[in-house]
Amino acid sequence: MISKAPVHYSITPARPEAHIFTISLRIQRPDPAGQVLRMPAWIPGSYMIRDFAKHVVRIHARDADDQPVLLTKLDKSSWQLPENCPPVRVEYEVYAFDFSVRAAWLDTRRAFFNGTSVFLEVLGQADQPCTVDIHPPPRGDYQHWKVGTTLLRAENTPRYAFGRYFAENYDALIDHPVEIADFDSLVFDVNGVRHEFILSGSHEADMERLAVDVPRICAAQQAFFKNEFPAEEYLFMTAVGENAYGGLEHRASTALMCARRELPQRGKAGISDDYLNYLTLISHEYFHTWNVKQMKPAAFVPYDLSREVHTELLWVFEGATVYYEGLPLVRGGLISLEQYLRYLGETLSRAMRGSGKRKQSPAASSFDTWTKFYKQDENAPNAIVSYYTRGALAVLALDLTIRQQTRHALSLDQVMRALWKQWKTTGEGLPERGFEALIEKVTGVDVREQVAAWVYGTEDPPLAELLEPFGIEYTLRRPRDSQDKGGKALEVPEQPFLGALVRATEKGQARLAQVWEEGAAMRAGLSPGDLVLSLDGQAVSASNLESVLATRPLGKDVEVHYLRDGRVYTTRLPCQAAEADRVVLREAAAATTEQRENRKSWLNC
Repeated sequence: MISKAPVHYSITPARPEAHIFTISLRIQRPDPAGQVLRMPAWIPGSYMIRDFAKHVVRIHARDADDQPVLLTKLDKSSWQLPENCPPVRVEYEVYAFDFSVRAAWLDTRRAFFNGTSVFLEVLGQADQPCTVDIHPPPRGDYQHWKVGTTLLRAENTPRYAFGRYFAENYDALIDHPVEIADFDSLVFDVNGVRHEFILSGSHEADMERLAVDVPRICAAQQAFFKNEFPAEEYLFMTAVGENAYGGLEHRASTALMCARRELPQRGKAGISDDYLNYLTLISHEYFHTWNVKQMKPAAFVPYDLSREVHTELLWVFEGATVYYEGLPLVRGGLISLEQYLRYLGETLSRAMRGSGKRKQSPAASSFDTWTKFYKQDENAPNAIVSYYTRGALAVLALDLTIRQQTRHALSLDQVMRALWKQWKTTGEGLPERGFEALIEKVTGVDVREQVAAWVYGTEDPPLAELLEPFGIEYTLRRPRDSQDKGGKALEVPEQPFLGALVRATEKGQARLAQVWEEGAAMRAGLSPGDLVLSLDGQAVSASNLESVLATRPLGKDVEVHYLRDGRVYTTRLPCQAAEADRVVLREAAAATTEQRENRKSWLNC
């Protein structure tokens, strides 16, 4: 039987052991000219062509009498049915083994999918309502699996249950990810909006602690936008892994991944650096509910998921979100000023290091995200920047500039709210070069010169000068080693620095993952992939290479033996100190009353 719904899907984690979903797509009224079906090439929020259709293992079509219907493949992502095709059922399998927030995953412990990875679009009918039946695995011990999603449920489908779900159109269908597992959950209310939080995977998290901390972040974010929330309910879904990390925003939910160590543990008070990392991720994705899922670049209205869509504005929409991910935590008293400044120092350290900052602007990074930021290679620190961190750096500097030039009467907060009001009123995206115009319209401050230098150019904002009126000292220090994230005030002596990122092999050997421009390793002719074996005859490993080098006197050379392409070579490595590029922010010891008042208006502390 063909469903009476115009477009109906069903999806089954049919073979968890083989990572195979089976999907059925029933089309009641195919296009008489020959219905075209297409799988998206990318997913909003992750700007890289991923060609999800490559995971379609096999596909075929049948009519209402279960007779085969010709299905012709047109290109890498689309197929076509014959002309004057009757109601039809298209059945296909999708291989799902991408442990990330961007695609689909299926094994014997958990199932997860974004609609962009599994649901073919019926071209010309994307505006039609969709139904989707989510089924349990047909075999095996899966009776404890539950369904977590913000797709609308049918009346006879209980919450967490397998059954029928609805979406008003195809765009909605692919913007409500689905988590299927034996997950833990908690529910809380924020200003009358139901919020749910689920954790999948082995963990020992303090769920009661999460039930206190996460709502505080949500309440602060909603208060920022005057308690105007664009979703009727919201779902946080987190997959827990050993070293997992990631987040992707959706219209009424977010898919997250975190490491077990980042979850709060029972009996441990305070907020550790790891837990802060998770909380800022939560805050980041929740802020996207307004910034990106609603207000967005004009180039994304509407999304074209078949090709790259270029914009120079990701520095606004991701950079501002990075900036605002930490503010609710400090403004709401969840973390101290000291913790916030350390977190902000780490963020700025990522923006300040690497010679790529002298070659690529945040705007160019936004435009080239499809081929550079999301396809980074070993030379990335020497060639590109992140529109996330360099964008956050520019947004911070613009906020401080506005505050000072308006005598702390206005800030970027009013600009972001105005952007939200503009979106609600018109539904139109932000035009290229539209952000500086909006700033001037809202605040009266002309920032075109600053934007030209910091966003469309490669200049560093004068942060020491901009932070001084708030009683915050900005300093740069040398890194202790390649893993040093900055933020913390450390006394690092002037000592030899390798100038390379070291990764351990399975045997613990020191492999160079990146070799940084103008650093000692590059001057010595070392390359990414080289295994460093010894320094001046002393055998070294990944765990001690940098510390052994640090004991050598500056200005001298050391003999290095390294392995490349199966042969051992020797070179001379100069003992040179690192550039001071790790940011440390501290409250000024002798801050004036005026400085403290300015800081309070900014950070509420």
